[in-house]
Amino acid sequence: MNSASDVWSKVLKILSTELTSTAITTWFDDCQAIDIGDNRLVIHTPSNFKKDVIEGRFIGSVKSALKELFSGDFDVLVLGENELDNYMHKEIPGTEASEGEFTFERFVVGNSNKFAHAAAKAVAEGQIKNFNPLFIYGESGLGKTHLLHAIRHAVSIKHPEYNIVYVKGDDFTNELINAVQIGKNVEFREKYRGADLFLMDDIQFIAGKIQTQEEFFHTFNTLYEANRQIVFTSDRPPNEMTRLEDRLKTRFESGLLADIQPPDYETRMAIIKNKAQQLGLFLPDDVSTYIAENMTSNVRQIEGAVKKVMAYRDLMNDSITVSSVSKAIKDMLKEKTEYIPTSDLIIDETAKFYSLTSDDLRGQRRTRNTALARQISMYLVRKLTNLSLKDIGGLYEGRDHTTVLSSIRRIEDNIKASASFSQTIKDITANINSRN
Repeated sequence: MNSASDVWSKVLKILSTELTSTAITTWFDDCQAIDIGDNRLVIHTPSNFKKDVIEGRFIGSVKSALKELFSGDFDVLVLGENELDNYMHKEIPGTEASEGEFTFERFVVGNSNKFAHAAAKAVAEGQIKNFNPLFIYGESGLGKTHLLHAIRHAVSIKHPEYNIVYVKGDDFTNELINAVQIGKNVEFREKYRGADLFLMDDIQFIAGKIQTQEEFFHTFNTLYEANRQIVFTSDRPPNEMTRLEDRLKTRFESGLLADIQPPDYETRMAIIKNKAQQLGLFLPDDVSTYIAENMTSNVRQIEGAVKKVMAYRDLMNDSITVSSVSKAIKDMLKEKTEYIPTSDLIIDETAKFYSLTSDDLRGQRRTRNTALARQISMYLVRKLTNLSLKDIGGLYEGRDHTTVLSSIRRIEDNIKASASFSQTIKDITANINSRN
């Protein structure tokens, strides 16, 4: 799943083809992506003047870029001066629909997630001493982010005065880099260390980033010592994040670890009926059974199947039967192992792992760190996609198939020679797969 910052980077790249570099720098240099969901991208600029200009002159171009990326219409919400905190903590007009989807009331509880759900509710109700930090982990699409937002939603209602800070792991890194570049380290620290409730989604993305982990360590200590509630989500437990510093692992493990497993049959049936009810859709029992028996990997996939059944009915003017449903969701009935990431995603995630940009890897930059990351990305593109050596070479400036082959062999040798290097490859691969 693409993060807001990933999408915004791609939007700016598209905009650069139709706008001058001066226009991009002038109006978007300090503009950051805050959130994405429900076909809407939220961006923030600290200047109300820039906000007015973006909304008046460039909003159409931004929407067009999003449509090019997602093949569908997207709304864009531009936050100006003093509006970011309201959006993050108290919900500004226009955010209720997306926030309302992720509440405890809408979370379907089953054997696979019962403990994590109970722990999240306990945190939301203020049982701080025994559940700090709360670390929820499990594979993508099982409801971790739902629980994180449910905590946020419940606490904001119970304590409207609280400073609630939510951030994704990779966005924390991006904000830190930006703060260092523009000399706003103090503001960055005040934002996170002043939280009454601190929520970080996908914390695995800070692993291996030395400066990010250093800053996060002090942020964690400040909040913990002040008895402020901390909640994390991750696709793996702390002890499996080999590039995470030991001092952070021990702090994460000192709280409560709660895992979420793929939903069992009964939970899948409950999710299907719950989602159908939300959509005002009637599903015959045999249809619900068919979906539950065939869609087994995660909650997001199951809910997506129900939505697609409704769309198929409306667009094809067809009745809902097992036969029609099998046609509607046939492209979703694939094993997870069949997931093939794009080369862009592989290059982006490899670059992020080394605090670089995808352009660094594609270009001619020759620092040692960049060269290694580039070789790893070539190896992973070859391993995880169906591209030929020639096609892979075409992804990088001035590289041919012989260069790609040499890079792949070098990485293979390093994997055989070093267990830690092999684990690095596994970590990057896990990050790539978590975007599915």
